[in-house]
Amino acid sequence: MMCIYQNVDWPNFTWDNDRLLSTLSSVRNLQGRIIGKMEAIGFNLRNEAVLETLTLDVIKSTEIEGEILNPDQVRSSVAKRLGLDIGALDNSDRSIDGIVDLIMDATRNCIEPISSDRLFSWHSALFPTGRSGLYKITVGSWRVDSTGPMQVISGAMGKERVHYQALDSSVIPIEMALFMDWFNSKTDLEPVIKSAIAHLWFVTLHPFEDGNGRIGRALTDLLLARADGSTQRFYSMSSQIRKERKSYYDILESTQKGGLDITNWLSWFLSCLMDALISSDTILAKVLFKAHFWDQYSTTVLNERQRLMINKMLDGFDGKLTSSKWAKIAKCSQDTAVRDIQDLIKKMILRKEASGGRSTNYELFE
Repeated sequence: MMCIYQNVDWPNFTWDNDRLLSTLSSVRNLQGRIIGKMEAIGFNLRNEAVLETLTLDVIKSTEIEGEILNPDQVRSSVAKRLGLDIGALDNSDRSIDGIVDLIMDATRNCIEPISSDRLFSWHSALFPTGRSGLYKITVGSWRVDSTGPMQVISGAMGKERVHYQALDSSVIPIEMALFMDWFNSKTDLEPVIKSAIAHLWFVTLHPFEDGNGRIGRALTDLLLARADGSTQRFYSMSSQIRKERKSYYDILESTQKGGLDITNWLSWFLSCLMDALISSDTILAKVLFKAHFWDQYSTTVLNERQRLMINKMLDGFDGKLTSSKWAKIAKCSQDTAVRDIQDLIKKMILRKEASGGRSTNYELFE
């Protein structure tokens, strides 16, 4: 199996600028419009949009790897680090805090250069116990291939398919030094194109035993933040990659098995980024709806439990809201939960869902 790094001129990538120009222009235009819209909505709403975006980014970047995180814990972890008051906070475990710290360091400190020490600290944050699931891994240093070549494999045991075999670990320190020199260098290379190349180059090197995808996407976000000229994130590339996960892995595999012309990869990346930028309107609409809601009910008397539960619904409640779920989340009795809900129905904030069913479900009155 021929791998891209076996080409004689590796890593001197080439591409067809003419094929990319139209999509790249649309991407840059959308980036400018989003930054302009966010600057116009004011400080508090902007922070709320950042909270929504980073929460989504953390959840989806991890979901790409097949791991599902608790959204409330992620949101609480992000809010703490942004210094935002979102009411009662859920306790988050170390692994969630670790990936939140990684992504926030990448974006808030996007101007700072990367180094082996910085990447090692990111890797250690991802695996605070020194394990990936049940398996002990080398954390905070380059992989060593102690159990054989690093391969990306799918399929049942005995019928495995090797999608990709990474470089031998003995050359990783040299290859990563070359990558970091390029990453930190000031060149005339278009910043968005640079972010796409960095993503491909890093995941092709696969320098760690695990976590390469998440760190690769963090490096992408870092360079996109530089391209935006803003440390605040208003769109999530990881969320869009999650939606397009199959095509993401397909284009990665075909590129990593080809020559050094990476036009097809860059074209896919730009199209995915454009979809991510378009999707950011959903985040802005959600933030504006929440702000409008609280403006509308600013003089309505509500207790802390009601405020907590309304905010959870505005942020995207997982599943259907019932009185028993209310009691569990708000840490109150079933009778108290029913009284809280009935009070909100009278105030035309909640209503019963029309679908009915075995238990009564409630939704916000729109």
